[in-house]
Amino acid sequence: MSTYAVTPAAIEAAVRAAVGDKVKALSTTFDQVELQVSAANWLDVAQVLRDAAGCQFEQLIDLCGVDYSEYGAGLYEGPRFAVVVQLMSIALNQRLRVKLFLDSDDFPILSSVAGVWSSASWLEREAFDLYGIVFEGHTDLRRILTDYGFIGHPFRKDFPLSGHVEMRYDAEQARVVYQPVSIEPREITPRIIREEHYGDLH
Repeated sequence: MSTYAVTPAAIEAAVRAAVGDKVKALSTTFDQVELQVSAANWLDVAQVLRDAAGCQFEQLIDLCGVDYSEYGAGLYEGPRFAVVVQLMSIALNQRLRVKLFLDSDDFPILSSVAGVWSSASWLEREAFDLYGIVFEGHTDLRRILTDYGFIGHPFRKDFPLSGHVEMRYDAEQARVVYQPVSIEPREITPRIIREEHYGDLH
């Protein structure tokens, strides 16, 4: 068992050898190796990354959605949604980030890897709840953070800051009721007042 992290170049070589022609992009930034593969190949690649001798990424430590709709001040023209996965190999003391751009902006879908890494189950539910990304093959894909009956996906860039509905307890009805949001949308710009020599060192 390794007692030190292998170099990014060695991780890249091992991943490229294991994944082969399914690699869309493979690079290192700030000592973090990132692999891009197509959404269609994700399930097969996930199993390879877990089992291949030079990879052995036996733990999925994070999975999240990304909405690129406002990326680059509106100049970005690629797919709107992506899923980013962080993998770790305890046996080889190495990490890998996998980025998967999803084919549809209207109905983002990706194969579930909860059968490959059980830790993916709750994280895929979070990405479904917050971004509306559907994980095909997930055995219990339902909301996990928002309330019952919640409308929309709150981490999407086009979701209103105040939401769509609000809930409150109604004492007369002795139950929780839902109603349209009563908060007026507004933008608050803080006023900064500083003394004349604020921050001077002398």
